[in-house]
Amino acid sequence: MEQLVEEFGHPTYTSFPVIVARLLLATIFGAAIGFEREWRNRPAGLRTHIMVCVAAATFAILTIEIVHADAFQVDAVKDAVKVDPIRIVEAVTAGVAFLAAGVVIFTKGQVHGLTTGAGLWLAGAIGVACGLGLWQVAAFATLMALLVLGLLAALENRMDLNKGDDFSLSDAGNNVATSQRAARSRDSEP
Repeated sequence: MEQLVEEFGHPTYTSFPVIVARLLLATIFGAAIGFEREWRNRPAGLRTHIMVCVAAATFAILTIEIVHADAFQVDAVKDAVKVDPIRIVEAVTAGVAFLAAGVVIFTKGQVHGLTTGAGLWLAGAIGVACGLGLWQVAAFATLMALLVLGLLAALENRMDLNKGDDFSLSDAGNNVATSQRAARSRDSEP
C-alpha cells in the first residue's frame, strides 16, 4: 500500500495552492463568458464555458507537470525525450473546435451559433492562459470577450443591424436574385 501511495502521491512541480488558484480563476473567467451566453439563451452557456475553460487550464497545468516530470529528465543526449509544450495549444484548439462545431447549426439556409462557438474557442484559450499562470492575459481576454459579447450586441440591436440572425444564405441569395431582376428590368425598359 505504501508503494501505491508513493507512486501516485508524488509532489507536483507547481505547488498545489497555485494549481487550485489557477483552476478557480479559469472557473471564474469561464463563468463570466458562459453567464453572458446563458443570459442570451444561447446553446452553450454557463456550465459549458466553465468546463471548457477549466479543462484547458487543466491541460496547461498537466503540460507544466509533464515537462518537469522525472520520467522526462534524461541525462544522455541520445536518450533525451523531446517534449513540446506548444502541443497543448494544438490539443486544446482541436478539442474545443470539435465542441464549437457542434454548437453551430445550419438550418433552412441560416447559420446560428457562430458567436457561441467562437466564445467556446476563446474560453479554451483563456483556460490555457490560466493554467500557465498568465492571469493578466486571461483577465484581459475575458474582459474583451465580455465587451464584444455585451456592448457590441447592444450596439447591433440599437442600430438594428443583426435582427437576430447570425447569417442567412437564403437572404443573401434572395438579395442577389432581386438585384439581378432589377437590373434586367432596367435594361428592358425603353
